[in-house]
Amino acid sequence: MMTSKPKQQLLDTHASHGCTSTSDTGDDSRRTVLDTCDRHESLSLPDIICDSGESIARVTSVDRGQYIIRNAQSEVPAKMTGRTIYSSESPIDLPCVGDWVCVKYHDFGAHASIFGVLPRKSYLSRKRPGSHVEFQMIASNIDVAFIVQSCHFDFNVRRLERYLVMTSEGHIEPVVLLTKTDLISPKALEQLVSKIRDVGIGARIMTLSNVSGYGIDQLREQIHLGKTYCLLGSSGVGKTTLVNRLVGDSTLATSAVSNSGEGRHTTTRRQLIALENGGFLIDMPGMRELGMLGVGVGIDDSFADIQAHSLNCRFTNCTHTSEPGCAIRDAIVKGGLDTARFQSYQKLKKESEFLEMSYHEKRKKDRDFGKLVRCVMQSKGRRDE
Repeated sequence: MMTSKPKQQLLDTHASHGCTSTSDTGDDSRRTVLDTCDRHESLSLPDIICDSGESIARVTSVDRGQYIIRNAQSEVPAKMTGRTIYSSESPIDLPCVGDWVCVKYHDFGAHASIFGVLPRKSYLSRKRPGSHVEFQMIASNIDVAFIVQSCHFDFNVRRLERYLVMTSEGHIEPVVLLTKTDLISPKALEQLVSKIRDVGIGARIMTLSNVSGYGIDQLREQIHLGKTYCLLGSSGVGKTTLVNRLVGDSTLATSAVSNSGEGRHTTTRRQLIALENGGFLIDMPGMRELGMLGVGVGIDDSFADIQAHSLNCRFTNCTHTSEPGCAIRDAIVKGGLDTARFQSYQKLKKESEFLEMSYHEKRKKDRDFGKLVRCVMQSKGRRDE
């Protein structure tokens, strides 16, 4: 599957700078596309090399174990090798959209095998939806996450806090996008922005409308050559329509809004899209569940205002419930801290700690079971001898 004309122009520009893979040069040393591309900051490639005979590509789409990868010439289907799958300790070791991977091509570049995932500089992850406590890697190597909330029905500060925790934990810069501004008055829009600021959220906020085009050009100016961006938000907030505006065509299917102005779910899988200005954008389906697994640092960073207050508590192990000299409760009484924000912090903290404990217990059981299986197989082998 070849890339579209804008994508091909972008990739050809990168290739013209001397960015060639091992397979193109025929060099048998441990040299890859990185040797000639690491000086080009626009490519944002990780500082590592693949084995001899392997090339570097980027994962642009994942669908039930099937991958689409992009190199400097085209996009091709790819699969993980059996050995690579077997050596993966958990699902987070498998490729996700945005990953740089080491691959070998077959049939003159018609398809490829994935031999490994290169270290991620940033990532988005969550607890896998459902009762099973496991990490789900959503996307990686992202510079900026546009957190999209509709000004109409979708606006929810508590959900916004969860997204901010995710981006902070994954070392991604967050930008809040308030869409569908055409459905509310300017005064109502100011009130929504104030609600975000009043609870201590300091992330950059941008407002726009896919209908009128207001704010689209300003958003496009924020997308830079070689940087990767993603759209996070619930279904129906206008993410896919926004992608089509940024791409400049109607590449992705959209659905008509309801009579109330509420959007309908369209995107069904995550995919990385190359933009004409050289930036990359990851569109992804709306997420109904945002389980907080392994985000302790992200919570502390996202609620830095609460952490700052807690440093003034009389006791270092203050639970902020009934202890004398609690700076948190004092700040709430004096209006320096929003009660709902503190309750949200406590809820996310408890959820994260509980899921973390459950995850480690599960991992221990899995390891113990693996040891038992190996012991049984070894005993069986000795009896057969």
